[in-house]
Amino acid sequence: MEKLKVIAYYLPQFHRLKFNDDYWGKGFTEWTNTAKAKPLFKGHYQPHVPADLGFYDLTVPSVRKEQADLAKRYGIDGFCYWHYWFGKDKPMMERPFNEVVDSGEPNFPFCLAWANHDWHDLKTKEVTIKQEYDGESDYYSHFKALEKSFHDKRYMRIDGRPIFVIFSPFGLPNPKEFFNHWNKYAEESGLNSFYFIGIVKNDSDGLKALELGYDGINTIRLHEFENNRSFLGRHLNAFYRRYFNKPFTYPFEKAMKYFWSALDEKKNVFPTIISGWDHTPRSGKNGLVLTGYTPKLFGRYVRNIFSKKRQTSETETENIIFIRAWNEWAEGNHLEPDLKYGLQFLEELKGAKEEFSK
Repeated sequence: MEKLKVIAYYLPQFHRLKFNDDYWGKGFTEWTNTAKAKPLFKGHYQPHVPADLGFYDLTVPSVRKEQADLAKRYGIDGFCYWHYWFGKDKPMMERPFNEVVDSGEPNFPFCLAWANHDWHDLKTKEVTIKQEYDGESDYYSHFKALEKSFHDKRYMRIDGRPIFVIFSPFGLPNPKEFFNHWNKYAEESGLNSFYFIGIVKNDSDGLKALELGYDGINTIRLHEFENNRSFLGRHLNAFYRRYFNKPFTYPFEKAMKYFWSALDEKKNVFPTIISGWDHTPRSGKNGLVLTGYTPKLFGRYVRNIFSKKRQTSETETENIIFIRAWNEWAEGNHLEPDLKYGLQFLEELKGAKEEFSK
């Protein structure tokens, strides 16, 4: 059996954008939400303050290299960069990734995940940027904007086919039409056809996505536990949120039992390791906090997922596991070291990876 490959989702929103300057105020980045977070209940760990890498700017090449070096050292095999294309030739946050491609550095594998969803102001519920789909001409522009990266030797592939992940597989008005166009452009460019992976939340959505023509699915079962909460638990959370401004909480140890299902044993289904979750820096009392998340618990959880994957895998294609995420700090969803735990989560990942890659 080939060794496990671990791909971490990577958020590029740690540099200044004109849109953020105009809408949120000058200098706004994801660090703004991260740094202003406050504990909302007893024992609530906030804010998360970065340690080794500091409050970095992703337009600085040395920062990107330091990230890649750290990831490689602790068992990450590549980054899956969140990519934003809102239709009508409208990219967003493209600079860090474009500089990675143009400079050839860091020398670290990567692929792309299209975050094809609207942007919202979580306080006002206003749609700040709408995701649009403009047919063949826009599909072509989108492909051409990324074409150079698909030819890059660092671009990750499955069976020789470039991986392209789609956040909202049902958001595409006609997925097969999109796949056909992009595979045609790939052939014209001297590339193999794409390996399209749709992100899904549960088994039924996963089967539906495969029926729509996705080559594979990435299961992110972050909210699967909600279907198994007790009646009392649901209503207590609502009560505390309304009267005590306490966010929705649930123990990570209980939630992680629902992060895997029998569907994840299939050849073209790629499970996800959840690296913590606390959405309160963005959402306040409306956020979800998975409590009791510690390095030791994470290590036990990771080893359990690796063990299940090893028992069911037969080929390299089946041995890819995604991690959400490398650096989504304002969602409490990061592997990058913070002041409280330092490198402990990465050390647990490295230890588990070494155990199950022998």
